[in-house]
Amino acid sequence: MRLIRPVALQAGAAGAIAITNRKVISMRLRDKLAVITAAASGMGRAGVELFLREGARVVAVDINAGALDRIAADMATAGYQISTIAADLSRAEEVERCIEVSAERLGGLDILWAHAGVPGPAGVEDLDMAAYDRTIAVNITSAILSAGAAVGHMRRRGGGAIVFTASTAGLVGSMFSPVYSASKFAVVGLSKSLALRFAPDRVRVNVVCPGLAETPMKVGFISGSGAAGEAEVNQQKMLSAVPMGRLCLPGEAAHAALWLASEDASFVTGVALPVDGGFTAR
Repeated sequence: MRLIRPVALQAGAAGAIAITNRKVISMRLRDKLAVITAAASGMGRAGVELFLREGARVVAVDINAGALDRIAADMATAGYQISTIAADLSRAEEVERCIEVSAERLGGLDILWAHAGVPGPAGVEDLDMAAYDRTIAVNITSAILSAGAAVGHMRRRGGGAIVFTASTAGLVGSMFSPVYSASKFAVVGLSKSLALRFAPDRVRVNVVCPGLAETPMKVGFISGSGAAGEAEVNQQKMLSAVPMGRLCLPGEAAHAALWLASEDASFVTGVALPVDGGFTAR
């Protein structure tokens, strides 16, 4: 449906509201400057689309340069422009580079959604140390470094919001991916600590904790040994513990991140928000 030019505009604490003769469009991130990592697929891509619709200017960061080109083209077709940065966030210098370049391109920084993560080794027996090191580097070290690089830019703009992506595996243990679970518990602890540290700067820090989601990463969590039928069995085991009986959709996690990043959550910091269909309510 094509939107008609707004005939009136109201601004409130939760953002601007564009009034059309068809529907009301909330602009909760109007003119906000945002960086989203792991932005080219799944939840991150859903976040790019949603943040743009809500009025933000967005830099999308991902390791997959081709996927970044595709999302930039898709957004242009939809009438939006984004900036993209290809970066390997397992490398410390790349994390800091993408934040600094993003802030330079945007003219500052209000929002960081540090969404990058990898499943990591399935077990701890005969641990593949290279895979372990990469998991820790991407899942927790990049979160620490990106927050450290972003907060100075947010202080200069009078405040901001940092959103990390953890997982329900950062709230309860996961027999399927113990290394991933350990890294995501660390992300939750990091956010609570930084929420206290950055509160005087009016920088809020929160975490989205999705359950098993319908994203490209799903296979990494349920494949197990790779034996025939094992992935399906593992998925059914996980779903049997979800009261709502289905997977998380990418857009559902993105909406949670949007809320935490917006002024709707202006008095919310240090929170790990499950998006899990009731999995952690048991």
